[in-house]
Amino acid sequence: MSFLKRNLSGTIKAAVRGKHTLPKLPYDYNALAPIISKDILEVHHGKHHQTYVNNLNAVEEQLTEAHSKKDVNKVVELSKNYAFNWGGHLNHSIYWQNLSPTKSEPSAELKKAIEQKFCSFDKFKKDLSALSIGVQGSGWGWLGFNKKTKELQILAVSNQEPLEAITGLVPLFAIDVWEHAYYLQYKNVRAQYVEAIWDIANWKDISDRYAKALCN
Repeated sequence: MSFLKRNLSGTIKAAVRGKHTLPKLPYDYNALAPIISKDILEVHHGKHHQTYVNNLNAVEEQLTEAHSKKDVNKVVELSKNYAFNWGGHLNHSIYWQNLSPTKSEPSAELKKAIEQKFCSFDKFKKDLSALSIGVQGSGWGWLGFNKKTKELQILAVSNQEPLEAITGLVPLFAIDVWEHAYYLQYKNVRAQYVEAIWDIANWKDISDRYAKALCN
C-alpha cells in the first residue's frame, strides 16, 4: 500500500489529463524478426499494450468521478488498478524504444559506467540476464540509474511495477519477461528469449536515457 499512498495525489491529478494513446512503434512489426516475430509484436503491442492503455483511460475516468464526489475510499480502491495499468503502459513504452533492428553500441560514457559497476560488459549482460530469467511469474528485468549514488543498478520487479516510482531508479533498459513477450515463439524457454534480446538492444536509446539521467 505504500506505493498507493505515496502516489494518491498524483493519481488524482493524472485522472484529469487527456486520454492516453498507444505509442506507434519506431519500426515495422516484422522488423525485429527473427529475434521477435511479427506475430508476437502484433499481439504484444497491438493487443496487450493497447489493453493497458484502454484500462488506464477507463480507470482515470472513474477516478475523476470519485474525486468529484470526494469519495476517498473509491479513489484508494481504484488506485491499485491505476498503478497496474499505468505501469504497464509506461514499461512497454520504454521497452519498444529500447529495441531496434539496427545494430548499435553503448556510448563511451555508458560503457565505462557499466564496466566500472559490473567489472565488464559481458558480466553485466550475464547478471541482468540471470536476474530477468529468475523472475518468478511475470515481471521485468531493468538496468536503472541511481540518482543518489550516480551509479548504475540492475533490479527485477514484479508484474507491472513502474521502476522509478517504486525504487527511485531511472529506467534505462527493460527486459520484459511476461510470457506474452515471448511464448508464441520461445514457448516456455524464457532463457532463450532473454539471451536473444541483446541482439536487438537499442544502445543509442539506452545511452541517451543514461546521458539525460546524468544531467537531471
